Amino acid sequence: MACILETENLTKEYGSKTAVRDVNMHIGEGRIYGLIGRNGAGKTTIMRMISGLATPTRGSYSLFGKTGPEKGKMLRQVGVLIESPGIYPRLSAQDNLKIKCLALGVDARREVPALLKTVGLGDVSPKQKAGAFSLGMRQRLGIALALAGRPKLLVLDEPINGLDPQGIVEVRETLVRLRNEQGVSIMISSHILDELSRVADDYGIINDGELLDEFTSAELHLRSGKSVMIRADRPEEVLRLLEKMGLHGEAAEDRAWIRVRDGLDRTGDMTRAIVEAGIPLHELYLRSVSLEDYYLGVTGGHQTHPASPEDVHPDVKGGKPNA
Repeated sequence: MACILETENLTKEYGSKTAVRDVNMHIGEGRIYGLIGRNGAGKTTIMRMISGLATPTRGSYSLFGKTGPEKGKMLRQVGVLIESPGIYPRLSAQDNLKIKCLALGVDARREVPALLKTVGLGDVSPKQKAGAFSLGMRQRLGIALALAGRPKLLVLDEPINGLDPQGIVEVRETLVRLRNEQGVSIMISSHILDELSRVADDYGIINDGELLDEFTSAELHLRSGKSVMIRADRPEEVLRLLEKMGLHGEAAEDRAWIRVRDGLDRTGDMTRAIVEAGIPLHELYLRSVSLEDYYLGVTGGHQTHPASPEDVHPDVKGGKPNA
């Protein structure tokens, strides 16, 4: 996979405070990259640096394989929406886009209708002022402004923050369409991890200015997909018992638990075999780990129990097999 953006030990300091420390990040061509982290983790600082809006204290980054002066020229290929969209509220969506196109030297007559159609604002009246738009419409206009000049990379900081459910769906569909139909690469930060998991191909987890993990959606599934969690006495015997059943178990969570990633439809067989072997069984349930669960685990907010009763398999609740 070709990288269109790659950072090397990217660092930003403000006086004695280090906002971002030695970040090595990779964004692939035609991919949506989700940057995850709480407020103050360093997400916006990273986005500002790679967009040319802030200068790194140390480290470097490349754009489309270019560094140095050549990289500066490639910044025209980066569309940016960081924090609130820069919209003139007394002007229409059409006029807002015309101003941006004029600034970029782009033919507004041809570009503006195409941009509005791309973000789902093609039917908006030119008489309607942007200040009267819903939050979702303003965000989509902000994305259209970022798309002016047809950039190959979009950098979007919390584009669905504060939107109602309909607005979130609208922005999500717009991003997926840009990736699928135009091959645009997108870097997006969001607090709404469930929504992010619906669009992102790759992820980076940042905490206290450090990139803790970087992985693809496929790797996320392998690392944290569904598994059977078992807590029982004599775990070594349980592991041998599972092996005889043709299942692979592994010690998990300080060896207090056993995780089984295969045989998810055989929880009844596992329960019966452990009980018949005379091994005290305390808990056995089917766990499905979400992106949020994985994020909490990586950053130290590890969750070891099911989030709701629906996650617990009916074979065992409260440590006792059902009759």
